[in-house]
Formats: sequence, structure tokens, C-alpha cells
Amino acid sequence: MKKIITTVCLLVTVSQLFAQQDTLFSKELSEVVVTATRTERKLGNVAVPVSIISQQTIRQAGSQRLKDILGEQAGIFITNGFGAGLQMQGFNPDYTLILVDGEPVVGRTAGVLDLNRISAGNIKKIEIVKGPSSSLYGSEAMAGVVNIITDKSAASKLEASIRYGFGNPDKGFVLPFSSSAFQNTEATLQAATTIHKLGIRFFSNANFADLISIRPYSNDRIPQPVTRLSNQLQLTYPLTIKTNLTVSARMSDDNLKQAFAVSNNGAITNSYGNEINRDASLNAVIAHKVNARVSTSLRLYAIKYLGRQELHFVEKPDSVYLDEFRQRFFRAENQTDVNWKKSSLTFGAGYAIDEVNSTRYDDLKSRKQNNIFFGYAQQEWRPFSGLTVIAGLRYDNNKLFDGAISPKFAVNYKISPRFKINFSAGRGFKAPDFRQLFLNFTNTAAGGYSVFGTIDAQTIIAKLKTEGQISEVTDDYYKLSQLKPEFSTGLNLGGLYTPDDNTSIRLNFFRNDIENLIDSREVATRINGTQIFSYINVNKAWTEGGETEIAYRGIKNLQLSAGYQFLLTADKDERKAVREKTIYTRDENGFSRLLKLNEYSGLPNRSRHMANLKITWDNKKTFFTTRFIYRAPWAVGDADGNGLYNKQDEFAKGFLQVNVSGGTMFTNMLRMQAGVDNLFNYQDISNLPNLQGRMIYIGFYYNFIKP
Repeated sequence: MKKIITTVCLLVTVSQLFAQQDTLFSKELSEVVVTATRTERKLGNVAVPVSIISQQTIRQAGSQRLKDILGEQAGIFITNGFGAGLQMQGFNPDYTLILVDGEPVVGRTAGVLDLNRISAGNIKKIEIVKGPSSSLYGSEAMAGVVNIITDKSAASKLEASIRYGFGNPDKGFVLPFSSSAFQNTEATLQAATTIHKLGIRFFSNANFADLISIRPYSNDRIPQPVTRLSNQLQLTYPLTIKTNLTVSARMSDDNLKQAFAVSNNGAITNSYGNEINRDASLNAVIAHKVNARVSTSLRLYAIKYLGRQELHFVEKPDSVYLDEFRQRFFRAENQTDVNWKKSSLTFGAGYAIDEVNSTRYDDLKSRKQNNIFFGYAQQEWRPFSGLTVIAGLRYDNNKLFDGAISPKFAVNYKISPRFKINFSAGRGFKAPDFRQLFLNFTNTAAGGYSVFGTIDAQTIIAKLKTEGQISEVTDDYYKLSQLKPEFSTGLNLGGLYTPDDNTSIRLNFFRNDIENLIDSREVATRINGTQIFSYINVNKAWTEGGETEIAYRGIKNLQLSAGYQFLLTADKDERKAVREKTIYTRDENGFSRLLKLNEYSGLPNRSRHMANLKITWDNKKTFFTTRFIYRAPWAVGDADGNGLYNKQDEFAKGFLQVNVSGGTMFTNMLRMQAGVDNLFNYQDISNLPNLQGRMIYIGFYYNFIKP
């Protein structure tokens, strides 16, 4: 912390040496964001770490799905188990809230919301808020919030596009449309118009792709055809001069054909079948401007999700594996904003119902339900020019657990037009979810491993022991007990510095202290070698580090940007045990010795270093861009068997991924874009199954209405 304070003080001193004038980045700082405060605020006035991914950035990257563009951002890594999840500030995917137009997306598997389910085709921008955000958004926002804001412009538009991609992870290069090519075809249609004050906007996307199986433990590299359909219809209508109605309906449907082999303890199971992931949502918002100072809105939201996998086995033709998960979420919420000359107040309340039925929880007919009441308030003060102070509080009360209070405090201070600093402190929480409490799941399609929720885990395992089916239990078995909600205290200290008109430097230091961290652990092994997992509270853990983003635009038409994150993590009990010299490892000769503190690696699946570099040339008609994404090694296995992760254990290799793309406008109505994702065909099928190998693509986009 002393180093952080010293660094910030130095930057403050240096910044005062520069002239007080606007920069070329003032346009970006004036961009309006809503996620950080739930109200419209200029980015330069926001007191918490916020980054924006623009529509232009998404298009130039050639992103098809949400995971494609998020995976290129500083400090974000796309995880690979159970789909493409998002890791931020060292937190697992289930600690980041994913919103579409301010409303949550449901349907997680093992806590992972598969980012492949969301098309990037109609995204106007993405707002990323890092750090605890429970004071505004409640549970699941301990790490932060990602808000996908769709294009709502009602300006007349009719655009169609077609894109074709191809590749082969084994050969590295194949001819397009050949029998050995992994193909990826996408078609999109967007339309917008206004009829007698009624704004209408429609979006439709169809994606047909050959993917490699992303299931855990899979060894196959055969095509896994997937069909993805996404549709959205949005209607806006001004009921009165002061009242506006917006109704939005969204639907997505993923259908995956599966055929893969799974190896578990030497036994190979060949499976084939289908998986579907389907969600549909309806969102209605009535916004009313009471007067010049007061505005209020009522939001009604409903979403349902269906995930279903049906598999058959070559070795057992009469056996069928069925996994079905249904979730329904309903919410009603009112928010009111009051603005004065030097302050503003935001407050709101709502009620939500969350229901699930699943073959993973006892029986598909058995419904699990949680009812949640919440209320929040946030006050913003601007006592004098350049200083913004924010204090907020939220209370959540739900059926399954006691209430949780989430406070937050933040400060943004503009020392000069070229330099600002911001500090935020907040407390986040995450209640145990249905999966962690009620799961009763054995995946026969992946070798027979089981996951049991904590409510029944000990009873089930005790019964299996009595039947002689358990060969051993781990130390974590004895830690099984009733789960407690997780809490985190997060601190963020950073700033934005623009030393000249062409350069910007963003810096942010963060620290998150987590209590009662819920983690999945192996608790027992059957006599046939299959594992049994459950969930326990890790007493305490922390993540800390620093992030920096640098942008330079000093050369005509050329833009350079780079990002870097340094991350440290630890289970506090494990770290204490190492310091007290009670943990052992093995040397190169296989002999036991004490583990040194500098050999302790912290929590698994986290890289200490992550970096990216983006080079873009753009003359507004033609562009070329190259993106470099680097991730350092990360722990994936406990090779020495001491129950924690250290330098002697198994690590995934660090890697560099390079993506390139370019495009041109032939006319005001026709543009073309081509590119190569994963240029050097880097692959690690065990640790990065979502990284599909080199993919070459070309796309054409035609606007039938001249701008």
C-alpha cells in the first residue's frame, strides 16, 4: 500500500507541471456511461474503474460472439470449463454479473455463463465495471459488472451481412469449402425505422459452425456442428412529452451436435447426441420525467432458460444420459433520480423471483425457488469543481438466507484537465446458489464424476462408504458443512494521466479480501477411480494486483494501445500454513522437503501476468488491425499432492495469441472485411479447448439505405 500511495503522489506532482488544456481524449471522457452509477454520467466523472468497448472496436476485431471481444481486453481472461466464462481481477466467472441492456442473463453451468450464447452483431458498446458492485446490483457482482448495451437507434436502416470462415486445427491451413475444413458461416439482418412515433428495431443472426468439443476431459478433435440463432425486437413509443415506453424481446437458441470420446482413469466412453441452450426474455421500461430535477422509471423483466443435453453411448446402446436445466427469473423494479446543482440522489427498490427445475437437483419436477426483495440508495456530491464523492448502500433480503448489506464509497478528483485520480471501496456479497446447495449430479458422459451440493453431500458419501464404493476421502471432506454467503471487501485506487494531446495512461491498483469463499473441491474417490466433488467455504482468500492501459495516437491514422495486469492470489489459510512450515513438497530427486513461501502459487487457474497490444491503422475508409494477447502460465494440477498449488505442480504453458483483420468501404453502402484469428495456430486442447486453432474469414456488409 505504501508503494501505491507513493506512486499516486508522484503522478499528482508530475501532472501539475503540464498546461491546463483539453486533449484529443476529451471526446472519450465525455462519453456517457450508465453501469457504474445506474444513471447517465460522463466517463471522466465516474469514480470507479470503468472501461468501454465501442461498436467500432467490436466491428474492426471481427467479433462474432461476446467471448471474442472480451477475450482481447486487458485484465480479462476467458475460462474454458463448461463454455466460455469470464475471469476478472482473479475472480471465477460466477462472481461477475453479465447484463444485456441492464438486465441479467441467466442459465449458468457450474457458475459459468457461456459467453458464446450472446451475439456481438447488434452491440452498440460494452461497459465493464471492475470491483465490488453489490451496492447497486446485489449478488453475483463481487468482481464487477459487464453490461452489453444493444443498438437502439431508430434511424432508418436495413443492413445485411454474410461471413464465411474456415480452418483446420490439425493441418493449420485448408482450402475453403473442403471436406477437411472446419467451417464457420454467419448471416445477419438488421432493420430500423420509425412509423408514427413508434420506433422499431429488429436484429436477427444465424451462425453455423464446426467446433471442437469443449467438454471437460475430451480427447476428440472432430467437428462438433453448432447452430446459433439470435433475434431481438425493440419497440419505443413516446406516450407523452415526458413519458416514454420501451419494450424489448430477445431470443437465442443454440443447438450443438455432439460426438466425442472421454477418457477417465484409462476407461474410454464414446458418446453422441445433442445439446440445446435456449433463452427468451421480455423487458418493458416506462420512463417518466417528473420535472427538470426528478425522473423515475419502472422496469419489468422476465427471462427463461432451457439447457438440455441428451447423449447415447456406443459401448452401452440402451443407455441414455439426460441432463436438463430450466430457470425462470422475474423482476419488477422502480428507480428514481433526483438532481440538484451540486448533488444527486438515486434510489430504488424491487422484488425478484428465481426458480429452477433440473435433473441435477433430485428430480426435474422438484422446483427450487428463491424470493428476493432489495432496496438501494446512492448519493453523489460535487462540493467544488473537479471533486465528486459517492456513497451508496443496498439491502438484499431473500428466502434462503439472511439479509445482506452492501455499502460503497468512491471519490473522483480532477487535479487538472490532464490528470485525475479515483478511489473506491465497497463490500460485495454472493449467496450460495442452487447448484452449490442442491446439486446431485453424476456425469456418466464424462467418465462418471459426481458433484453433490453441500446439503446432502455428507449423507450421500456416507451411504456410498457403507456400500463399499468409496476408496478414499480427502481432507476437504471433513470441511463439508452448511455453506455461508461469501463477502468481499474491495479497494481500487487509480488514475488517468494524459501527458500530451496524443497519449493517455490509465492505472489502477486493486485489492479484494474474500471471506467464506465458496470453491469446488474433490472430497472423495470411488473404487473405480471416479472423483466426487462438493463445495466448501475457504475461510479467507485475497486477490490483488495492478492494471495499466496506455494509448497513443501521435502518428496520422495510427493508433497504438497496450494493457497489462499483474495478479497475486492466495488462500490465507494455505499461505499461513506455508509460513508456519507445515507444508511439504518434493525436490527434483523425489525427496520430501519444506515448501518455501516464494514457491506458493496461490489460487489455481490464475496467471500472474497478462498483457495485450493493439495496433490499428484507419483512414476512415480502410483499416488494418493486429492484436496480441499474452497470458503467463497458470496452475492446473496438484502434482506433488500437498493440497495446494506451488511451483512444483502442473502448470499450463503461457501463450501468445495473435489476431489480424482489415476492411475497406467500397461505397457508402458496401464494405468488406477479412481476417485471421489465432494467426500462429496456437493450441492447448487440454487447458484451452475453446481456442479452436487458426480461422480465416471474409465478410461482406451491405446497407440498403444510403447514409
